[in-house]
Amino acid sequence: MAYKITTDCTGCGICEEQCPHGAISESSELFDIDSEICNNCGDCQEICPQEAIVSR
Repeated sequence: MAYKITTDCTGCGICEEQCPHGAISESSELFDIDSEICNNCGDCQEICPQEAIVSR
């Protein structure tokens, strides 16, 4: 299962800090999850206060 960050993201950065693999990085406007690095642990989805991280 892969994750993606939706436009509900407010750019708080909590997901980037929480990711144990460094798969989340800030892009031009929001954050992105690198599917090559992500191991689908779900930590980012659990911590997101805006519920902006969803499984694809």
